[in-house]
Amino acid sequence: MAKSSIGAIDWLSILCFLFLLGFGWLNIFSTTHNPELETSFFDLSQSYGKQIWWIGTSFIIVVFIMATDAKFFERFSSVIYLFSLLLLIGLFPFGKTISGATSWYAIGSATLQPSEFAKVGTALALAKFISDIQTDLRSLKYLGYAILIIGIPALLIIAQPDAGSAMVFAAFLFPMHREGLTSYILFILFAVASLFVLTLLLGVYWVIGALFVVSIALYFFLRNQRGILLFLLSGFTVMSAYCFSVDFVFHNVFKQHHRDRFNIVLGKTKDTRGIGYNTNQSEIAIGNGRWLGKGWTQGSQTQGHFVPEQYTDYIFSAAGEEWGFIGSLCFVFAFLGLCLRLLFLAERQKSQFARVYGYGVTAILFFHFLINIGMVIGLLPTVGIPLPFLSYGGSSLWAFTILLFIFLKMDADRNKR
Repeated sequence: MAKSSIGAIDWLSILCFLFLLGFGWLNIFSTTHNPELETSFFDLSQSYGKQIWWIGTSFIIVVFIMATDAKFFERFSSVIYLFSLLLLIGLFPFGKTISGATSWYAIGSATLQPSEFAKVGTALALAKFISDIQTDLRSLKYLGYAILIIGIPALLIIAQPDAGSAMVFAAFLFPMHREGLTSYILFILFAVASLFVLTLLLGVYWVIGALFVVSIALYFFLRNQRGILLFLLSGFTVMSAYCFSVDFVFHNVFKQHHRDRFNIVLGKTKDTRGIGYNTNQSEIAIGNGRWLGKGWTQGSQTQGHFVPEQYTDYIFSAAGEEWGFIGSLCFVFAFLGLCLRLLFLAERQKSQFARVYGYGVTAILFFHFLINIGMVIGLLPTVGIPLPFLSYGGSSLWAFTILLFIFLKMDADRNKR
């Protein structure tokens, strides 16, 4: 690793990264250790031992990335993207099916999940495309190409099927917005999602009635503007038709377990023993922690293993129970601090490629954080996406580490570009 890169690397980001890794491992140990067994921290037969191995190999990856010229990632971004697509395609004939999804390659006793690495390839490819066109994304032609770059891996992941991992690719709208994507598109997407949820919650006729009232009010205030009546009528007609389609989509496109999870979050059904069991137990664990927590390895819910697979997607519930509100808040501050720091670093880049990639990294990390925490505390439906740097798993840890340190390498070499 060149001395110039070591001196120029952003050590504040490194400290946040190390804190999150350490905090994550402590929670993985607490959720998986057996106090009746005398085992080493490095015992590879235990999840916490395997995670130490994944962390150690992540440091090796960091060394390789920091020893690589930052221009390499821009020059070979298309190759990396295509390789990530080939890995996704290869799952269909060669993948291993776990819990109904063919999302992993089996390599001996270990598994590798290509969808995690596809985020790296997509972030690089999108940054390369936007920096090459030398214009913003207001053109429908260029916007279509950008959506294609994001959409191809997302569709391949949906086909596995793994809708949760595919949903994360929507995070790339954030760097696209930074580079000129009109806010109207984001508003439309937000409106589509909001109408979907409101229609499920209140019923189609109540929502259409509310839309009618809003349309009348808008016409009253904007009636002097030319064409406003036609615009409002068209908008009301399209939104009403969409609301009528929600029920069909919900009952014919969504699978039963997806419908159940939505109904639980919306409060339409209560199922603390079936599909809502994980979330209910997670909420109990977090509530047990109160302000200061029960203490490391002392949480009754965590040590009793009441939260299934707690060391993966529900790892935050262990933090909430054993470290309490204050400990959880320290994690939240560290994670959000890392994201804000990455945005600061992105804005000081001298190349558009590095800036777009930096925004992509931040968006992916924050989207994972937001969805996972929302899922664990019962505000969002359960989807299988990990909490970056905390959840157990080699594929996710490697992918997040690669995402982060490619950008930190770009930042360290920004004056050379």
